[in-house]
Amino acid sequence: MSEERHLPNLSSRQEDILSCIVQAYSDKPEPVGSRHLVENFQLNISSATVRNEMAHLEDLGYIAAPHRSAGRVPTAAGFRYFVRRLLQTRSLTRGEQSHISERVGTLQSGMEQWMRRTAALLARSIQTASIVTPPVSQANSFKHVELISIQGRLALMVLVLNSGSVHQRMLTLAEPVPQAKLGEAAKRVNETCADLGARQVRLRSINLPMLEREVAELTAELIENVDNNRARYIYRDGLSRIMDSFADEEGAQQAIRILEERTVLNALLTELLDPLPPSPSDAADVQVVIAGDGRYENLSRTSVVLSRYGDPDKMSGAVGVLGPTHINYGHAISTVRYVSNLMTNVLATLYQDNVEDAGQPNI
Repeated sequence: MSEERHLPNLSSRQEDILSCIVQAYSDKPEPVGSRHLVENFQLNISSATVRNEMAHLEDLGYIAAPHRSAGRVPTAAGFRYFVRRLLQTRSLTRGEQSHISERVGTLQSGMEQWMRRTAALLARSIQTASIVTPPVSQANSFKHVELISIQGRLALMVLVLNSGSVHQRMLTLAEPVPQAKLGEAAKRVNETCADLGARQVRLRSINLPMLEREVAELTAELIENVDNNRARYIYRDGLSRIMDSFADEEGAQQAIRILEERTVLNALLTELLDPLPPSPSDAADVQVVIAGDGRYENLSRTSVVLSRYGDPDKMSGAVGVLGPTHINYGHAISTVRYVSNLMTNVLATLYQDNVEDAGQPNI
């Protein structure tokens, strides 16, 4: 992130001490003293040296002393430095991977159950609240249309978008049109409108014959309807765990408000996931927002670990967790990344199946 350039550099010793403070506080959110660090971490330096370095870290704003306590706690800046400069994430164990893949790796029970199952698994795995949004097409555009004669003046239009979604509409023509002519009309529309959005479809279809122009206009309307119904629904789980994961009631209440009201979450999802990254390989990148990163006041006591899943050029959604700033970032990032990759693979298989089946309309 760009903020990393503005974090003051620390010496290797100071980084070691900050890392130890963050780890100790994440395990047990209580002020951490120099004696605790010397006794529980292999720093190989005296308590006096640790205290001097902690004073320097406090001057830089990476740790703070709450209520005149002898110990120190990481600040939002301290957590950010740790995550962006010091954290080394590990891969999940084979047991953890197997447990997750058994529950997330298939879509046999349907999309909604898949979303709910994933949200529940994330909440249990990281012991905090989870966030999952269903996959949506980020840029709907024309892929293919077929016109099928039904009876008399009735014809079926089958529209396939680049997202893989399939839409069917019955047409009442001015007069009966033989199948051969309908096939020719569909071919002209396909050649004219390939990979275009709704507005471009209308512009390109102006000079087409009447039948093709009507098909193109209906196509543009369908694309617009899909685009306008992209409201981001959020599946969530783990609300009951929020109260236990925060060190203070105020932080827990803030997290619950975020999950209940969803206005901030929707804004965060929009900013982090739109505009789309240039390559599908970016889909599994995990983004971490700590205490709002100075941009979201309503997130001042929480952190969000979020990843896109799916293919940005076709369909994608978001998966992640929301919890206190002392969340176990290493475990959260590794878990969210693994779940995101699994969901991407499942969605890729589903998309391929949709494309292959697109030419088989259910009349």
